[in-house]
This record gives sequence, structure tokens and C-alpha cells, in this order.
Amino acid sequence: MRVTVLGAGLVGGPMAIDLASGGGFEILVADIDEAALRRLTDTGLPLDVRVVDLSDPGVVRSLAEQSDLVLNAVPGFMGFATLKQILEAGRDVVDIAFFPEDPFELDALARENEVTAIVDCGVAPGMSNLLVGHLDAQLDRTERVLIYVGGLPQVREWPFEYRAVFSPIDVIEEYTRPARYVENGRLVVREALSDPELLDFEGVGTLEAFNTDGLRTLAATIDAPDMKEKTLRYPGHIEKMAVFKATGLFDTNEIEIGGVRIRPLDFTARLLFPRWKLKPGEGDLTVMQVVVEGEKEGHAVRHQYDLLDRYDRTTDTHSMARTTGYTATVAIRMLAEGLYDRKGISPPEFVGRNPVCVDFMLAGLAERGVVYQSGTELISDRDPGR
Repeated sequence: MRVTVLGAGLVGGPMAIDLASGGGFEILVADIDEAALRRLTDTGLPLDVRVVDLSDPGVVRSLAEQSDLVLNAVPGFMGFATLKQILEAGRDVVDIAFFPEDPFELDALARENEVTAIVDCGVAPGMSNLLVGHLDAQLDRTERVLIYVGGLPQVREWPFEYRAVFSPIDVIEEYTRPARYVENGRLVVREALSDPELLDFEGVGTLEAFNTDGLRTLAATIDAPDMKEKTLRYPGHIEKMAVFKATGLFDTNEIEIGGVRIRPLDFTARLLFPRWKLKPGEGDLTVMQVVVEGEKEGHAVRHQYDLLDRYDRTTDTHSMARTTGYTATVAIRMLAEGLYDRKGISPPEFVGRNPVCVDFMLAGLAERGVVYQSGTELISDRDPGR
């Protein structure tokens, strides 16, 4: 079975390595970055690489047509158009592009071409959604969903105490895109970086959480009156990013400097990205907590999943690549084995409704050292919604 991985970046590369290491697939990796592809060929694994411009729709469609399964790992701003070409080619796909558009706009196309398309299939969104869907299916009524997640450097280094553990342009998107969440049964929109709070996590310490647009499809697919997703950073990060944002350094409208028109965002990105880049051998960690509260057989219960994952020094694989990328590669294997075949656009919460798929995903991740700890607590015998 031939799998094409579109994108060989911080997450795309480790995904290709994981798929090639496990056997059973012919792997083609496509990217415009020759250096990134060279790093993959240097591994000695049976990987076919191709230097192409994935912003070209014709190129994407051609690559998809040559494949049995596609893994879409292009940057978010290219994601929607890339996914559309894959669907046009009629190929099943796992997508981690995390594009801002509504994926359900492509549902009719996916159904028409009889494609199974699992979107947002990373760690969060991704496993967070899958676990919420799984717990929602177990409850008689879901009342509250809380998701906290962050990718961080293991060592805090002034001034940012941060490293971009996935596409840096998508990181800035988190700080600018309005955050949607559900409160008292209504969709509420707040500015990103708002509603800060401090939380303690075992093995990490105190982190600050703030609103980001991470609920994504959950806001439409889960019937719960209160749902919120927040991003985690080391304390002080919110204030730094808020100053950048207020100064206009994240703006996308062009300004003129010395007779040259540029976007402030492009200028900021050029300055920040080298400083946010993970250094060789530098460790990172991923921390996530998923809390779902509701009613089961007249009891108010709280389910919780916790993840704390760290950089794998043995394989030189960063935690965000492990937790995001391995979720997608295990999902590819799930499709290859025929365990999930719903046609159309499937956010991970749809996969979470199938206990066999949940067990497969959790087991596959555990085999790769990404372990989710679960717990259930009885809150009271009263109705949790009162």
C-alpha cells in the first residue's frame, strides 16, 4: 500500500519515518524543501522523496492519484485547498494541516467521491477531540468539556521561554484568530490570549492558560452547554504576545517602509522564527488535560485524560512531532486495516464514537511511548446540570 506524506517539516518528517519504520507501506514524501527531504533520505529508510511545490493544485492531485492513502501535513494556510485536491482525486486521507476554514464545507465532495477524510488528526485538535467524542458517547448527558494543551521547551530561556514545536506561522495564528467556545449553550467569541488563568501540572509546574480557537469542530458536533479549549505556556508569555499583537506586529495588512510594501506579520516572522527554532538536541514537552463532566445513570461524573510527553533523545524526535504525528500515523494504519471507513469529513470525535477505533489509537500511541492516563471521579448523585 502506497502512502504519500505531503510535507516534510517538523511533524511531516517524523511521520514519514514512523510509517517507513513500521513496514507494510511504500512511502513517498513530497516537499519543496530539499534540505528537509535530504534529512529523510539520510536515515537510510526506504523512503521515496520528491521536490515539488505543494501550492500547485495539479501537483497535489497527481501525487494523490498515485497513492492509496494520503497524509496531509502542509501549513495551515495551504491546508484547505490541498485537502480539496486530495478529495477530488478520490483518495482516503488523514489531515493535520489545521486550516482555518470549516472542513465540513468539503463533506459533500468527500461523500461524492466516496472518500474517508479524518481531519484535525493531531494531538489537539486531534486526540483531544477523539477522547471527548469517546466520553460523550459513554455519558447519558455531557455538561462540560475543558481542554488544556501546550507544547513547550523543557528549558526556559529568556526572553520568550518558548520554541515553535510546529509550523511557526501557525503558532502566530493561534495568537490572532478569534477564539470560539460554548458557554451556557451559546457560541461565544473572544479574542485570542484572553481569560488568563494559572494551573499546576504534575511534572511540569505552574503554567498559564489562555483562550485559543481550539474547539474547532467540537463546537458543532458535541451537544454540551459548556466547552472551552485553552493553550498552555510558561507564565509571562501572554503579556509578551499581547504587546506584539497590540503593536501591530502580527497584522497582515501591508505597510510601506522605505518605499517597500511589506506585511508586519512577515517582518515579525522573519525575526522571531530563528529565535523560536528548536536547537539540535534541545528537548520539548507536550502537556494536555481533557476533562469531560456529565451524567451517567443519575450520577454526576467527571472523566479525565492526562498526557505528559517528552522529547525522545534516542530517536531525536520532538514531543510535538510524536504526539501530533504519531496520532496521524496510527490513524493511517487504522484506515489501512479497514477499522474506520465512514465516508465524508470525519473530525476525530466521530472516530471516538467507535470503541474499537479508540482502543486501536490509544494502543498504537502507547507502543510509541505516548501514553494517556485516564481517571473517573463521582462528583455527586445530583443532576450535574442543576
